[in-house]
Amino acid sequence: MDSKTRGGNYFEDFSVGQEIRHATPRTVTEGDVAVYQGLFGPRFALHSASTFARSLGFERTPVDSVLAFHMVFGRTVPDVSLNAIANLGYAGGRFGKPVFAGDTLSVTTRVTGLKQNRNGKTGVVYVHSEGINQHDETVMVFDRWVMVPKRDVDAPAPDTVVPDLEDAVPADDLVVPWSSPKDYDCTAAGSEFLWDDYRVGERVDHVDGITVEESDHMTACRLFQNTARVHFNQHVERDGRFGRRIVYGGYLISVARSLSFNGLANAQTMVAINAGTHSAPTFAGDTVYAWSEILDKLTLAGHPGVGALRVRTVATKDRPCHDFPYKMTDGKYEPEVVLDFDYTVLMPRRESEA
Repeated sequence: MDSKTRGGNYFEDFSVGQEIRHATPRTVTEGDVAVYQGLFGPRFALHSASTFARSLGFERTPVDSVLAFHMVFGRTVPDVSLNAIANLGYAGGRFGKPVFAGDTLSVTTRVTGLKQNRNGKTGVVYVHSEGINQHDETVMVFDRWVMVPKRDVDAPAPDTVVPDLEDAVPADDLVVPWSSPKDYDCTAAGSEFLWDDYRVGERVDHVDGITVEESDHMTACRLFQNTARVHFNQHVERDGRFGRRIVYGGYLISVARSLSFNGLANAQTMVAINAGTHSAPTFAGDTVYAWSEILDKLTLAGHPGVGALRVRTVATKDRPCHDFPYKMTDGKYEPEVVLDFDYTVLMPRRESEA
């Protein structure tokens, strides 16, 4: 009897240049926004208050850019990373048209590289994904690479192709969806510190911690429709590498972004993902902390009231960040570091200096 079920792709199922149109389109709802708020508690004013959103030029409140990323990412999982051992990194992420409740997102992916690992049992698959709304407008593009097992270890290795990936998204490519009003309300936003008050090399301990609950990370995966087995199936994972389900790496991105409010409250919008590494697994019961470093300050042509900050946010588990843990002398990550995320945010500038 022919099987009508799908078991996901393995390394030898991918080919460079392959185009994948993903099921299932996803209409983002106000309910999704509320669940996301309940899971992660982000406090950025732009995504919390319609009055604040209107002060920045929006007719209504846009969806948090990280939630939009998850919705796009989730479409790709059944075809790209259902069987993945690990999601290894990100690059070249660009946020385009803002997403609003009621928008329907669809995603396509192109395979851009393949590299079989030395053990002959796994390989790395490089992909470029694009999410569009119902008007065929791009809302998000990004590159990522995942480690995927082979179905047949004797299958011949493909030619190695590793794509050139950007170190960072340049300022000219950033989409600036809002403008800073003359009467920008720092009190409502939660901080007096604007773009001008940060310096390159500055580090900020975000102080607070959030403990991951089993129900929370499972709800997040269902919300984003991320079906990767390592996050869902305890029956299988109890015999796996760790004996339990791994928390979805994107969950850590949302937690770290929410924690960053305490110190970066005026970073209203994420506009680029430059790089990202999930350096160690996270499990339910771990408490996540975060700190950020300002990597660069970017001026934006045609937007005198808005500046961009390139930020590295490092998240840890069960270790506060007042000592800014990162890498050891041998270049390896400190064992408690679970996320190293390099991204770009928009922040108002002081009118007198704009």
